[in-house]
Amino acid sequence: MPDTTHLTPRPIIRQLPPDAVNRIAAGEVVERPAAAVKELVENAIDAGARSISVSIEGGGLKRMVIEDDGCGMTGPEMLLAMERHATSKLIPGADGRIDLLNIHTMGFRGEALPSIASVSRMTITSQAAGEDAAELFIEAGRIEGPKPAAFTGHSASGTRVEVRDLFHATPARLKFMKSERAEAMAVTDVMKRLAMARADIAFSLESNGRSTFRYAAHADTPEGQLSRLGAIMGRDFKDNALKIEAEREGVRLSGYAGLPTLNRGNAQMQYLFVNGRPVKDRMLNGVIRAAYQDFLARDRHPMAALFVDLDPEYVDVNVHPAKTEVRFRDAGNVRGLIIGALRHALAAAGHRASTTVAGYALGKLQAEQAKPDVYAASTLWSDRPGLDPGSRAIRSGHAGRNPGAGAGTVGFTEHPQPNYDAAPTARIEPSTGEIIDDFPLGVARAQLHETYVIAQTRDGIVIVDQHAAHERLVYEDMKRQMAAGGVRRQALLIPDIVELSEDEAARILERVEELAELGLEIEAFGAGAVCVRATPALFGQMDAVGLIRDLVDDFAEYDAGLALKERFEEVMGNMACRGSVRAGRRLNGEEMNALLRQMEATPHSGQCNHGRPTYVELKLADIERLFGRR
Repeated sequence: MPDTTHLTPRPIIRQLPPDAVNRIAAGEVVERPAAAVKELVENAIDAGARSISVSIEGGGLKRMVIEDDGCGMTGPEMLLAMERHATSKLIPGADGRIDLLNIHTMGFRGEALPSIASVSRMTITSQAAGEDAAELFIEAGRIEGPKPAAFTGHSASGTRVEVRDLFHATPARLKFMKSERAEAMAVTDVMKRLAMARADIAFSLESNGRSTFRYAAHADTPEGQLSRLGAIMGRDFKDNALKIEAEREGVRLSGYAGLPTLNRGNAQMQYLFVNGRPVKDRMLNGVIRAAYQDFLARDRHPMAALFVDLDPEYVDVNVHPAKTEVRFRDAGNVRGLIIGALRHALAAAGHRASTTVAGYALGKLQAEQAKPDVYAASTLWSDRPGLDPGSRAIRSGHAGRNPGAGAGTVGFTEHPQPNYDAAPTARIEPSTGEIIDDFPLGVARAQLHETYVIAQTRDGIVIVDQHAAHERLVYEDMKRQMAAGGVRRQALLIPDIVELSEDEAARILERVEELAELGLEIEAFGAGAVCVRATPALFGQMDAVGLIRDLVDDFAEYDAGLALKERFEEVMGNMACRGSVRAGRRLNGEEMNALLRQMEATPHSGQCNHGRPTYVELKLADIERLFGRR
C-alpha cells in the first residue's frame, strides 16, 4: 500500500452562505461611502426622480440618507430587491434570453442594495403611487419587515434609504478608510458628476448638517446643460465654453469645451459621460490633449465636459464592478469623433480669447488701487476746495475734448508718436474721432514699449502682444501651406553657415527632406557644419542660425526613429516662434492694423502656440469702474 502521509489533505469545496456572498460583493462594489452614494443615487435616477437629496454624517461612514421622488416600491418589491441578482436593469428579449450588453439604465433597485445592506444597518422607506408606504430594515443581511410606515416625502411616491454604520460588519475595511474630510470630498465629487449628467434633475447635498450645494433643475436643453455645468465647473467655464456637437457612424457627441486660454494645471476638470453615465476613461485625457496640442503648453490642461451617446450594444459598461470604466467596440471611431469635433469648435472660435484674461488684468489693477499709498494718491482727484479746476474737470468728464479722441474720452495733451501713423484701413469720423468701421479688435491707436499694440473698439480697448499674435499667425499660415503641398521657401542671397558639433550636424542632416517640406533648405558644409540656403518665405528676414540651433536642441529630445511629421506641430510652433515679429520691433500704423485684421481672419489667434493669450480686451464700463466713474 503506497505511503500517502506526505500528501496535502484534499480541500473540501463548500457553498458559501448568502451573508458571506453579499459581503464579498460589497467589497467589489462598495469600496468607500462615495461608492454607496453613487449606487443609491443611480437607483433614484432610474426610478424617474426629478429631485434627489443626499445627507451624510462622518463622511458617510456614520450615516447617509438618500431621498428621491421617483416611482417608489411596494413592500413585496422591496423584499425582491434585496435578493441576490434581482434587478430591473436586464430585460429578457422575445426569446426569453437576457442580453448582457443591452443596458439602458444606470442600475435599478437590487443591484447594490443587498451588498450595501450586508455591511451596514439599512432602512428603506418607500411608497409607490396609489399604494401604502412600507418600511424594510436590514442589518448585516438580516431582514425585518416590510411593515407599514409613514412616507414623509413631498410627492405621491418616492423612496428614502438610510444607511448607518457602514462597514460595521467588516471592521477591517474601516482601517483603510481615509479621513472624514477626504471621504466627504469623494462623496461631493460623485454627486457633482451625477448632477452634471442630468441637468433636468435637482440635486442637493448636506454634510454634517451643513449644505454643500443645491442645484435647481434645468430644462433638458443645451442651455440648461450649460447652466448646470457652469454651477459646478465655475462661471468662467460657462462664459468661455465652446459648444460641441457632432455625429459619426451612430455615435453622437455633445457637450462643452473651454477656450485654450481658460486652462488648469491638471486634468481634473475634464469629464466624460457615456449614455448619461459618468465614467473615467484614460482615452479622454489623451484625446483632449491631441485636440488642443496646437494651443497649450505641455503642463496646462483645458476644461471640458463631453457626452457620448451610442447604442448600448456598442459599449461595455461592465468592465469594472463600479461601472466607472467603459470599453467601446470601435474606440477609434469615438476617438476620431472627439478630436474632430473639438478642433472644429476651436477653429470656429476664431480670434476669441477667454474673458478670464481681462478679468485677471482688472483684478490686478484693482489690487494695486487698494494699496494704501496708491489710494492716498488717488484722493488728490476728489473735488476738494482749492483743487485745480482742470483736474476736477478731468475727474467729472467735462474737460475739453480733443478732436481726435473718441466719444467719452477726456482731453489731454498729445505727444508726437514716431511709430504711429493714421490707419488707412479704418474710417474715422474727423469731428468726433468715432470709429465707423466696426472691427472686432478695433483700430490701432499706438504702440507701447515696442511690444504692445493698443487698439480702440466701439466699447473699449484691446491690448495686443505683437510677438504672441504674430507667432500664431505664422504658425497657422505654415499649416495651410503644408496642407497645400509644402511651405514656400525663399532663397538666401548669401547662404548662412552654422557651426555645430559633428553629432548635431548629423542629427539635423538626417531630417533634410522633412525640413525642406517646412520651407527650410539645408545641406552639409564640411565636418560639423551645415549650410542654410533657403528659409520659409513667410518669415521674411530671420535669424536662420538661431533657428537651426533651436531645431538641433529639439531633435536631441526626440526618439531616434521618430519622424519629424510626428512632431510636426511642435517643430512648426518653435519655428513660428523664432520667425515671428519680436518684441522690441517698432510697427507703423499700417503694420499694426494689418496685424489686427489678420488676427480677426485667422483661427485660434486668441492664443499663441503655448496657450498664452495674444490680447486682452477691456470694456469701457470696466475701465470706468477702475476710475470710480460708475
